[in-house]
Amino acid sequence: MKKYLFTLLVIMALASCKTQQLYLNVVEPAPVTLPANIKNVGIINRSIPTDETKKLDVMDKILSLEGVNLDKEGAMESIRGLSDELRNNTRFNEVKTLNEVDFRTPALTVFPTPLTWEIVDQICLENKTDALFSLEKFDTDTHLNYSNRKVDIKTPLGSIPGIEHQVDMETLVKTGWRIYDPASKQIIDEYIFKESVVFSGRGINPLLAASALVGRKNAVNQVSNKAGHGYAMRIIPYRLRVMRDYYVKGTNNFKIARRKAQVGKWDDAGVLWEKETTNSSSKIAGRACYNMAIINEINGDLESALKWAQKAYEDTNNKLALRYVRILENRRYKSDILNIQKEKLRTI
Repeated sequence: MKKYLFTLLVIMALASCKTQQLYLNVVEPAPVTLPANIKNVGIINRSIPTDETKKLDVMDKILSLEGVNLDKEGAMESIRGLSDELRNNTRFNEVKTLNEVDFRTPALTVFPTPLTWEIVDQICLENKTDALFSLEKFDTDTHLNYSNRKVDIKTPLGSIPGIEHQVDMETLVKTGWRIYDPASKQIIDEYIFKESVVFSGRGINPLLAASALVGRKNAVNQVSNKAGHGYAMRIIPYRLRVMRDYYVKGTNNFKIARRKAQVGKWDDAGVLWEKETTNSSSKIAGRACYNMAIINEINGDLESALKWAQKAYEDTNNKLALRYVRILENRRYKSDILNIQKEKLRTI
């Protein structure tokens, strides 16, 4: 049994040596694509509690050790973060923060029902906007843990036994967002963002231990602002690092091409790989065709990359090529979406 396992490991090692890995930075389309007609947008805040839930909301804050204005200020920071990021985006002609539009959230824990299209139409018409970004929900939930332990406290007179107090506080910031498009009567996006802020403090008495929690409000506001920025990024394409395998063994040209690739001369490596695409050995030709797909993807030519990968699989039954075909087809599909987005968004 041990001999079988050793043989299997050797075979796997030898098989893996025929390829090496490379990393590519590819641009992925944004999760959200806005219609081309949306040029001017408004931002509204629906996260303020209704009168019916206000008393319950205040009680919740007291029980969870939250400040009276923590949610209000945090919501304002989220709106500010969203507004700042959208204004940095050349995709829009105007971004308006509609502070005069007064809304209330009917429930504390449930994501509110969408606005009616009559209300959305009215807001957009009065403020001359094409769409609404809405902070539908903002809430902070705080948990406190208190503990103590016996320690030796160093004093000028020596160590004396004492008690060390520790306070651990975690605040979870929760924001909920929607984008309303009145022209199509569609909610373009609905998204919930969660992030926690953790504080710990120690001291020889509870007051000193809790003193480390003084900066909590500022930290919550920073996280809230970040949540607004983060939501705005959902309409912006982003970079992603991906891994690819390519063949480094087969003929002397593969060995030379490997060294050229290792020093960044990918086009020179591609010249050598192309020579092997007509090799009499179907296995070698398949590897070469597969590598030609790799070099074309590196150079940004997805159509040529897909043709080479298809050839590698169809003509030589190269197993890696079939998986690569699926990857390239997916990239081509996303590329079509990306081209639409890049026409309207700021340069990446």
